[in-house]
Amino acid sequence: MRRIFYPQSETSKVRGTPLFHNLTLGFEVIDRQGNLIAKCVDDLTLQDDLNKSHPSKPGWYRIVSDDTRFLQLITYQANPEKSQTEVLKPIADLFGTSIEEGEGGMIRVADNTGNPIAISNERVPEAITAPLPGERERPCELISPPIDRNHRSKLEVILKTARLLGFTIPIEGATHIHFDGLPLCSANIFANIVNVFHTHGQNLKRLVGTNPKCRRLGSWDMALLKLVNESGFRELPWKEARGRVAKLEITKYCDFNLKNLIHPIPDKLTFEARIFPVWLDSQPIVEAAALCEAIFRYAMSRSEISPHAPLEWKLESLQNFLKLLPMSEDVHNIWISRAASINY
Repeated sequence: MRRIFYPQSETSKVRGTPLFHNLTLGFEVIDRQGNLIAKCVDDLTLQDDLNKSHPSKPGWYRIVSDDTRFLQLITYQANPEKSQTEVLKPIADLFGTSIEEGEGGMIRVADNTGNPIAISNERVPEAITAPLPGERERPCELISPPIDRNHRSKLEVILKTARLLGFTIPIEGATHIHFDGLPLCSANIFANIVNVFHTHGQNLKRLVGTNPKCRRLGSWDMALLKLVNESGFRELPWKEARGRVAKLEITKYCDFNLKNLIHPIPDKLTFEARIFPVWLDSQPIVEAAALCEAIFRYAMSRSEISPHAPLEWKLESLQNFLKLLPMSEDVHNIWISRAASINY
């Protein structure tokens, strides 16, 4: 196990600064060959289970900056194994300054003109950001490496360990599943995917039992639906189509995250489904992934899918849609049975 920095963002009440960007402490669990088993990191959206008045745990801190470029620099130059009072020293050295200690356990680094670079703290003063809630060491988001085979057994290794350690499901919890986005990098397929999830997204959320207390969900901006259905969009080369979509306000904080397809970062060209509840067993995760994969294959196999299918929730419309999807008989039966059991 080794300690790492993990990027987080949260909304801010400071005028002119809508978001605060953070590096929080997390852990990588690796096997004897050095392969990643899982990352264990904080998730700032998990709050309702915490006693926010509880004192911060000694040794736990986060690094705050208003510029993500500084946080990337810190990630590569600072050592997450270092204590709060030492971790930013390499950054001070880069700027030819020294670490400054402030009230409330704040450690500050500024340049020679006094402009702040970063703050490492356990309780951030109100002038910088909201106080760090108590018990922030308790939430643990589990992130698996990419899995291309033996999905259930590899997930079960992680989840069985979590169950044995006594981990529980948080009030706002969710399961996010990333899918390889490379096969989806086509203007026509992308348009089909947008239309399918626009039409059936609310039905799918009810089908899978989306957690109503989950934060940072929501539908796409209607400008996206309008763009992908404009005349000629489907015939565009992917690079040009992606460029047009990139001009829109694309956020990851929605039911189905397209941002990694449009603004890809290294090793993360993915489509992310964020509608699933938390499961501490691997089987329902595999079933959910199979459902999404079938929707992708359906979208890839059709020449053009209309955005004008009925949006109202009807038993017949959902079951008919599920019957269209290329799934094994067992998986088909699972999801059609669940659709039939929903109370109206």
